[in-house]
Amino acid sequence: MGTKEIVLIVLIGCGATALLDAWLMLLRRLGVPTLDLAMLGRWAGHLRRGRLRHAPIAKAAPVRHETALGWLLHYAIGIGFAAMLVALAGIDWLRSPKLAPALAFGLATVAAPLFVMQPAMGAGFAASKTAAPLRNCLRSVASHIVFGFALYLCARVIAGAVQ
Repeated sequence: MGTKEIVLIVLIGCGATALLDAWLMLLRRLGVPTLDLAMLGRWAGHLRRGRLRHAPIAKAAPVRHETALGWLLHYAIGIGFAAMLVALAGIDWLRSPKLAPALAFGLATVAAPLFVMQPAMGAGFAASKTAAPLRNCLRSVASHIVFGFALYLCARVIAGAVQ
């Protein structure tokens, strides 16, 4: 993989994450709660100090620059997921993106919040310690499908622009 492909992956990851953010902004405007990225930054800040699990993260001590750290991690994760998709689908996917692999991968990425981040932040596996676990899981699934579609859409736009 060369520099050009790495740049394309970064652009796709950033673009897809930005589209996901637009989706989350729409949900917030409709009164649907979404993840506060400051809590992701807070979790990461405590992780640097050796603390993996919280119950819940909102009650943990704030971390300096947690909002900025959360946004930075959010985009780094988006780029990482874009790289994983390309690794799984093959480098040719960058030149000729297909929807099915992107949607399937987007759906698969929901495992990260359900089985890693939510337990680490005190919400339990698959949001089991929240007031509405099923609703929260469905929101996560929907958002990750949106992310998968956004990966495809950004890859199509970028592939069209570089050809």
